[in-house]
Amino acid sequence: MSDPRLRNAAIDAALDEARERYLARNPLSLARWLEAVTVMPGGNTRTVLHYAPFPLAMARAEGCRLWDADGHEYVDFLGDYTAGLYGHAHPVIRAAIDRALEGGISLGASNMDEARFARAVCERFGLQRVRFTNSGTEANLLAISLGRIFTRRSKVMAFNGAYHGAVFGFAGGGSPMNLPIETVLAPYNESERTRALITEDLALVIVEPMIGSGGCIPARPDFLAMLRQETARVGALLVFDEVMTSRLAPGGLQSAVGVKPDLTTLGKYVGGGMSFGAFGGRGEIMDRFDPRRRDALPHAGTFNNNVLTMAAGLAGLTEVYTPEAALALNASGDALRDRLNAACRAADAPLQFTGLGSMLAVHATPDPVTTPEAAAAANPKLKELFFFDMLAQGIWLARRGMMTLSLPIDDAACDALVAAVEEFLSARQSLLD
Repeated sequence: MSDPRLRNAAIDAALDEARERYLARNPLSLARWLEAVTVMPGGNTRTVLHYAPFPLAMARAEGCRLWDADGHEYVDFLGDYTAGLYGHAHPVIRAAIDRALEGGISLGASNMDEARFARAVCERFGLQRVRFTNSGTEANLLAISLGRIFTRRSKVMAFNGAYHGAVFGFAGGGSPMNLPIETVLAPYNESERTRALITEDLALVIVEPMIGSGGCIPARPDFLAMLRQETARVGALLVFDEVMTSRLAPGGLQSAVGVKPDLTTLGKYVGGGMSFGAFGGRGEIMDRFDPRRRDALPHAGTFNNNVLTMAAGLAGLTEVYTPEAALALNASGDALRDRLNAACRAADAPLQFTGLGSMLAVHATPDPVTTPEAAAAANPKLKELFFFDMLAQGIWLARRGMMTLSLPIDDAACDALVAAVEEFLSARQSLLD
């Protein structure tokens, strides 16, 4: 199909058919959504979960499987955007939560687990001090605020296509919801262009060592090394947003790439599946929050040390996601991504899977994806078709093509994903030429 107009028309027709099949297959999810729109804008309270024509409603989950309102079963390759690393209802996590519940929920005081959890986090990720929050968004904003106060500078560097929370995202150049912080946007993975923007009036650089939401795009080691060198030169802080990427190596991705930031932010799975965020790093910076100081910075948050997160996070990090488990899960993810890319190459299809370890994303382009701009240039209709075809085959993933592995994902689940992708490549061959 050499004529691009004919090819696009064929993709449009295939998409229309896939959407119609989706509508017919999911009447109860549709009914739930129609009810939800009467009380929530668009029937939604978490934007990333919405997609047209309406999102599926999940009714229950177990291990690495989900069942929607209409009774269809899915292998969960989304893993709640990396937060669901432990799968659904892991017995160790569940037992820890049950024990915490027996002692009361909202104590309004320091509790018995928070210092032990803090020590486990510090030792695991190489932090001298840590403070807890309720989300990765909070962790990043507090780290940014702390960095600006510590350096006595206001300007922050972030990267095109990056996402650091609900009010600090830069897909498409930025969000109208972003806080009014003076921000210098730099090109991700482009060392020389970025180096020129790192000046002595900069408070900090915040970066994901692998962009997650923007398409699972790893940073080049030389790019991260340059950021470390240049921020040290001008007296700015280097902040690694490891809210997603801390799962990728026993000590976070920073331990694998060999670059040590001044501050690290965490979230997602580290709280054992509960609402969680954390930020920490060098003691001289973090100790600005020490309430014994006359000039102590305030840091409030009713649920910062809630007993459920403290108990679940401690159990998960010390009993379940051990360094050995992290190595095994990420090796499994690397092997799966290799199988998927081999299938795409064998089919000579303009499809590829990027990422590291247990995080991956699909891109409908044959060109190298090393920047968010390259990811954005991929064929959006082909990726949408991939999404609906995966759902029809019982594979749950993000609409944008992101996937993550959880601990319950086994060889059979990986085989199911590979088979589904191979079926897509075969059934849609005429659209992939």
